[in-house]
Amino acid sequence: MDLKEKLVSSFLAFENKVDIDAYAHDVRSDAIKIFEEKGFPSKKDEAWKYTSLNTILKEDYSVFPKQENALEYHQVKKYFIHDIDTYKIIFIDGKYSSHLSQTTHDGIDVCLMSAALSKPKYQLIIENYFNKAAEKDSLSALNTAFSQEGAYIHIPKNKVVEKPIQIIHFSTGNESATMLQPRNLVVVDENSHVQIIERHQSLTDNPVLTNSVTEIFANKRAIVDYYKIQNDKETASLIDNTFIKQKRESLASVHTFAFGGKLTRNNLNFYQNGERIDSTLKGITIIGKKQHVDHNTLVHHIEPNCESHQDYKGIFGDRSTGVFNGKVVVEKEAQKTNAFQANNNILVSDKATINTKPQLEIFADDVRCSHGCTIGQLDESAMFYMRSRGIPEKEARALLMFAFSNNVLESVKIPELKQRITKIIANKLGVNIGFDL
Repeated sequence: MDLKEKLVSSFLAFENKVDIDAYAHDVRSDAIKIFEEKGFPSKKDEAWKYTSLNTILKEDYSVFPKQENALEYHQVKKYFIHDIDTYKIIFIDGKYSSHLSQTTHDGIDVCLMSAALSKPKYQLIIENYFNKAAEKDSLSALNTAFSQEGAYIHIPKNKVVEKPIQIIHFSTGNESATMLQPRNLVVVDENSHVQIIERHQSLTDNPVLTNSVTEIFANKRAIVDYYKIQNDKETASLIDNTFIKQKRESLASVHTFAFGGKLTRNNLNFYQNGERIDSTLKGITIIGKKQHVDHNTLVHHIEPNCESHQDYKGIFGDRSTGVFNGKVVVEKEAQKTNAFQANNNILVSDKATINTKPQLEIFADDVRCSHGCTIGQLDESAMFYMRSRGIPEKEARALLMFAFSNNVLESVKIPELKQRITKIIANKLGVNIGFDL
């Protein structure tokens, strides 16, 4: 039995054991039909032309981990941004960890999807928002069919959340191979502001496949800053599907720091439904060995006087592979749109590969839209200059690569997170640099 058959045959048993309302039941039933019809994507699909799932789908994954494994804080402290006070929603092998978490219902809801899907007091939000942004592609539908646990965040009107929220999913390796399907829902109401940091972290060398879906709704004049840290083991694969719907005058930004795993696919989709919206998509990728990272982005400009900014930097070594497939769609009504898209890459190995495809589809005639990509190597004249000033070659290369990624780092709004990312980059480049960018 292959993985698709295993998932479809497991659906009824899953539905019977979870506590959900009638609306969620109907949504799940429709979703499993979509997945059964479409199956897993292949390289025959244009959006997956450069990324094959074959190597990760051959594992015999446990769909429902049978055991719960407790973790102590000291075992996982290094994966937290522990320099600052944060709310925390922590999961271990797909199960909520109450003793590692710090949630709240004090004026805001920072809690669990399982509670939101089963308790009547959340029913209105669930019916208005759950599965209303996610596309009906096969992997998102698969997650919807099995959605049970994840983060539920609702920020009511006129609230500035006093501290960031960390969402961390740990996998411990209780099973020989594990598949996880977390589901996050973030609703930020009018004039509210929230900062969120998300991480998926394997603690085992056993294969792990995570198929995650996050839906984010930024209502009028809301501000959402979302940060993704992807620095996993070489046996862990992540398919990260994020859908963001914005309303008038909202600001939403997503920074993706992709430093590895076996295979990482980031599907990031922004939908602008209103005027004077600003959308920001930025990312840094640094990988080596045979790692594979694929960024697939969409910004859909639907109404006039809006902006979007995409800036992705990639550094690829050894036999690693990078993919960037970014699309900007500007509808006829979306006049005065200002859209920028850039993908710049450095290959530090002759055997590394980058496939980049920036795209613009413009149906309006009064817009400012630009896109571009570069693929190259480090500037030899800059290297010579730094070496002539007494900087060793390894440190000189690292400094140039830090400078290359700096304009993405400088827009990170949480200083402690910026410091953490800087240290991870230095570690990836194999140097110890005594300053923060």
